[in-house]
Amino acid sequence: MKKIINNIKENYKLVIAVLVIGVVLGLVFSGSSDKTATPSNGIEGHEGHNHESEDPTTWTCSMHPQIKQDKPGKCPICAMDLIPLTTMQSAGDDIDPNEIVMSESAAKLADIQTMMVQFGVPEKSVRLQGKIHADERNISELTARFGGRIEKLFVNFTGQTVRKGEKLATIYSPNLVTAQRELLEAISFKSTRPSLYKASKGKLKLWDLTDKQIEDIEKNGEPMLYFDILSPISGTVTMRHVAIGDYVKEGTKLFEVVDLSRLWVMLDAYESDLPWVKLNDKVEFTVQAIPGKNYEAKVTYIDPFINGSTRVAKVRAEVSNKSQQLKPEMFVNGVVNSKIAEDSRRILIPKSSILWTGKRAVVYVKVPNRETPSFLYREVVLGPEAGAFFVVSEGLQENEEIAINGVFKIDAASQLIGLPSMMNPSGGAGSTPHDMSKMDMGASKKEKNTKVDSKSVDTKFKSQLTSVYKAYLNMKDGFIDSDADKVKKTARLVKEDLNKVDMALLKGDSHMLWMDELPTLKTSIDKILKFDDIKKQREAFVTFNQAFYNTVKAFGLNKVTTYYQFCPMANDNKGAYWFSNSEEIKNPYFGEDMIGCGEVKETIK
Repeated sequence: MKKIINNIKENYKLVIAVLVIGVVLGLVFSGSSDKTATPSNGIEGHEGHNHESEDPTTWTCSMHPQIKQDKPGKCPICAMDLIPLTTMQSAGDDIDPNEIVMSESAAKLADIQTMMVQFGVPEKSVRLQGKIHADERNISELTARFGGRIEKLFVNFTGQTVRKGEKLATIYSPNLVTAQRELLEAISFKSTRPSLYKASKGKLKLWDLTDKQIEDIEKNGEPMLYFDILSPISGTVTMRHVAIGDYVKEGTKLFEVVDLSRLWVMLDAYESDLPWVKLNDKVEFTVQAIPGKNYEAKVTYIDPFINGSTRVAKVRAEVSNKSQQLKPEMFVNGVVNSKIAEDSRRILIPKSSILWTGKRAVVYVKVPNRETPSFLYREVVLGPEAGAFFVVSEGLQENEEIAINGVFKIDAASQLIGLPSMMNPSGGAGSTPHDMSKMDMGASKKEKNTKVDSKSVDTKFKSQLTSVYKAYLNMKDGFIDSDADKVKKTARLVKEDLNKVDMALLKGDSHMLWMDELPTLKTSIDKILKFDDIKKQREAFVTFNQAFYNTVKAFGLNKVTTYYQFCPMANDNKGAYWFSNSEEIKNPYFGEDMIGCGEVKETIK
């Protein structure tokens, strides 16, 4: 009996346990059923559905698309808010697959500005240098028409002013006396043999005797022993080839007389300037010898040939010089304000909107009717430079909108995500994200420099850099003289001063910038020391100047003003820069061949 009671108790416990488990399972399934049931408004059921697991969103940075996260946050590079990747890659059904889409915040951070493309009349101020020359049409060279002896001189020195018809010298000529006697004898046969008389008279005219002088001979009936040489024009005697008592032969040079009341202004125009210079253009010029006075003239002639050595064509203007203030061989600085196409309008875009690769010119066109800024890569064909603008020959239409600021950053973002870009026009993986992030963060050497406050740079470091600069000036003089040995000798001093620069004096961004530029500086100076050929030395000098500019611009010099100068013809017409302690142009890339080629691009104090 006791055994039966124990069995009942065990079965009872088992039944209770089964009932408890059943109730729990019933509640669980009942709750799940309630949640999955769709109410009449449909809201609770949508909240319960886990979209995140079925349609996960990738978050990225509009400026650094290589950053990808599975949740929102801030970009670890630029601290911008991350945005869904889909907003950058789609903006509608009609989106171009090559569009680069940016958020409003990214566009503001990149300081992107745009403008509408418009037609305009291209204008440019062309600066030309040259000299004043005498008008070749007003130069008179007096030569002896007959042999004889100089008896008197009325012009005793070069530079003397004479008037037309004024006596320059008196000459005695036996041949002329004989010719006069022939005329006197021919007079008696004037009626019977008129041809003999005309021939005798014509002979004297060929010898430059005037009709009045011939009439006086006929009237007096005696030959004149001495004849005066008269000035054919009013002007200045610029050459005197004879002295009293000199015997001269027929054709001997006697005097040169130049009329300086009107002069030529001969200006040098480079090939790139010629499209902007036309006949009758107004030229405004100044003369160093007469400061504060401006002159005006008109272009009357453009040389049809380019000089093979200097690569310039002569542009001539004519100027009145009644007061005789202007002198031949004076240096002039001229400006031609010209319009390349007065009767037509051309598409003009700012220089800041263009990216160059050497072969291609690239702009970014804003896509219309987009909620967020979207841009497309576009290659264009450029015409002439027009001041701060370029003429566009092909590639753009009026009223298209293009980016004019922050263009490089758009291009960097485009290349990062494999779209067509300046360095990779076909798109795809043209550059690694690591490389492009450097471009995005630094953009260019000039932008790097703006991150360094030169006022905070240690004075001792500036002094050391100034020593490098002073040694550099001596090296530059060697290039001006085209003396390869002098260049090598002075380059050694540059290298010594460069090695003395203590980079430990720089901190943070300043230290990193110096570390970026130092290898280029050292490599370039080593190449200059290695080569004996001045041409190869100049090639290395180009690279040195680019890196040296970045350091001087960033850190500054100690109480020194320097002039950063540029020649468009150097470096195989690619252009090259150099530093000078004077505004005067002395070109180190051509030496005496083109010593004055160049202009001051920047003054650094």
